[in-house]
Amino acid sequence: MKLFLTLALLVCAVVLHAQEAPRTFADDQSRFELSYPAGWQPRAEEEQTMAFSPGGAGSEVAVTLTESIVPLGKGGRPLSTAARDSAWVRRIRRLPEAQVRLLQRRAQAGYEELRYEYYYGAVAVGRTHVLGRLLRRGKAEFRLEYRAPINQDSRYLAVGQQLLDSFAFTKPAARKDGATPLPAATPAPRAEAPETSAGCDDKMYGIAAYRFHDGQWQDDCRTIHEFSLSDPTAPPKVHRRVLPFQSYALAKGFDNCLYSVASAPTDRPEYVYRYNPATREGRYTSWRLPAQGLETGWISASTDAGGNLYFLTGDGNRLARVNPKDGSVWLIWASDPTRAAPYYPAIGFTGAGTHGNFCVDEKGTVYMVYSTDGALLRVDLKTLRPNPDLLPIDKLPRRGGYSDVLLQYDAAGQRSLYLAGPKAVYKLDPVRRQAQVLRRGTYTDLAGCNLFQPPPSLPQPAAAQTASWQGRVLDAFTRQPLPQAQLRVGPAGSEQELPLSLQGSFSYAVAPGSSYAYHARLPGYLDADSTLAAGPGTVDRDILLRPLTIGATLPLKNVQFEQGESVLLRSSFPALDKLVALLKDNPSLTIELRGHTDNVGPPEKNVLLSEQRVATVKAYLVRRGIAADRITGLGLGGTQPMASNEQEETRRLNRRVEFRVTGLQ
Repeated sequence: MKLFLTLALLVCAVVLHAQEAPRTFADDQSRFELSYPAGWQPRAEEEQTMAFSPGGAGSEVAVTLTESIVPLGKGGRPLSTAARDSAWVRRIRRLPEAQVRLLQRRAQAGYEELRYEYYYGAVAVGRTHVLGRLLRRGKAEFRLEYRAPINQDSRYLAVGQQLLDSFAFTKPAARKDGATPLPAATPAPRAEAPETSAGCDDKMYGIAAYRFHDGQWQDDCRTIHEFSLSDPTAPPKVHRRVLPFQSYALAKGFDNCLYSVASAPTDRPEYVYRYNPATREGRYTSWRLPAQGLETGWISASTDAGGNLYFLTGDGNRLARVNPKDGSVWLIWASDPTRAAPYYPAIGFTGAGTHGNFCVDEKGTVYMVYSTDGALLRVDLKTLRPNPDLLPIDKLPRRGGYSDVLLQYDAAGQRSLYLAGPKAVYKLDPVRRQAQVLRRGTYTDLAGCNLFQPPPSLPQPAAAQTASWQGRVLDAFTRQPLPQAQLRVGPAGSEQELPLSLQGSFSYAVAPGSSYAYHARLPGYLDADSTLAAGPGTVDRDILLRPLTIGATLPLKNVQFEQGESVLLRSSFPALDKLVALLKDNPSLTIELRGHTDNVGPPEKNVLLSEQRVATVKAYLVRRGIAADRITGLGLGGTQPMASNEQEETRRLNRRVEFRVTGLQ
């Protein structure tokens, strides 16, 4: 039987930023369909394989679709178990410098699905990125796979992800009892609700930028404050550290739940997190935003009149839209449209403030706020054309620190603009272009949706109720198992020892939406300390321990100083105490402390400041019993940045202290 006989070209209702409609591919039996970009070329490679690529045959970038029959005897095995034990996974692990990032099973209506992601190849030659879906329905398996050199991800990963996500079954699988299940791509029928604004309440929310802890102010970005517009000056209802990650982006859906995504720059797609402030429960959705790159992060989120959720990167270059009705995710633009505005040279120069915080009004206008002076930029979502004029706001108290704008109806029913600024939230009069202080507090993003009429009740986003973390403790260089390592895992502050098998493997049950800390140690290796934000399904993630070798460099996480000074903050002590333990466990170890700053200020002063901070860290170690002659120091100022210095969210990554192994006996 030929799998692919019919190629149907249909106009899709959703358009990308290029405004060219994608095309639809369907098989001859109308069992499934998928959408691919108009500029990509489909081709049959084998009888059971179809490929889609931007350059035709010979292209390094491609998405393939392959159908196969489940081997006899394996049809009853859970897909997650079959995948983990298969020769396919073993072949992946044998690839040069292979790193499996994701193996995650999802239970769907009428079929099983496994999402996977891995990298392989030497850095010097060029690593390859593979992202895929394995779907099993009855005795048939469908594998969709994006494969490309990692240096092509910035151009093609988001489009490839959309192609993978667009695959859906359109014809239900036959059942032995003759019953017909709902197609997997069709939501269950629901009663129509009256179109009133009762579904979206008047509450407004904000992500708190700071928290007062251990006698000092520290970065937070995980706590949500809840306000009522009937009395916005009243103390907020605090949802303390309910996000499993630090975030700058928050949107409120028509279900009165809050949606957020991690702020840390990353080169891989990110899951959207859903938090219900009524029940104080949260979990990851199945929605994944496209990779945003290593030099920026998702900085703001908003809602439109159709209940869609939007997320924008800090540089303004990527706007993604999530449709909660069907779970589809689309990239609306991949280049900042305000670059075409006459005012852009005045706000887009190196070192200028950001304008990635935004909201959407009921007419489809995007309002973006310029962080330096609070002026508003406007873009039409339908045409992606910017308004040629800035909208300045008078009577704002100071320059710098404006982090979001939100349109809401106030308690009197008036359409109002709210602005998150330095240490306060302001209410704007857009006609008079004036602002007044509404309440105190510093917030990274605001969320509300009472401006819109909600559609009928939306289904809850699918999320797994149970999950597990499976992996191995490995040598970072040889990838050999380390069964003698000590591993502790659990909620932060309550970690417990987790036994390893003879192959260095482990399995740990987790709750989706929760965050877990882990600590792995072994004499002769650098300790590994990090956290895992548990998503739905099974996560396959190994822990890599780096051997103590001369020249190895490791950052001292969370080592912080007073602004512009060399005085350590108390939050730095746990990380430094771990370094003390490492030095005591390895008495022949000698190190060099290396201090770094950003590029703000005179270079010579930055070098001096980094030297002073290195001296402070060394003094801390010596006071705790480490011989001074085992520690040298070097202040490098801003000469070795690890991220861009153009935006504050990445500039802060350059303010760090590291240590380098200089001797072992």
